[in-house]
Amino acid sequence: MQAEDVKQILEQQLEGCTVYPEGEGCDFKVTVVGEVFAGLTPVKKQQLVYGCLNDQIASGAIHAVTIKTYTPEQWAALS
Repeated sequence: MQAEDVKQILEQQLEGCTVYPEGEGCDFKVTVVGEVFAGLTPVKKQQLVYGCLNDQIASGAIHAVTIKTYTPEQWAALS
C-alpha cells in the first residue's frame, strides 16, 4: 500500500477533509484536516479516522498508523 492509497481512502470517506499522508508499505503517518473534527474529543477524532481504515488494518495492509487531526482553523494557526 502506498501513501496515495491511504489518502484516497480517507478523502473518499471523510467528506470535505484534506489528507496529508506519509509512509509506505504498512506503516503510515496521516494528518487529516477537516471541519468534521470540530467539537469532537481527541478519542472521537482518532476513532473517526481509524474507522475508515478498519478493512486495511484487519487485512494487514496497514500495520501501524499515526494520526493527527485538525480543524481548518487549527491547521491555519500552525502555518
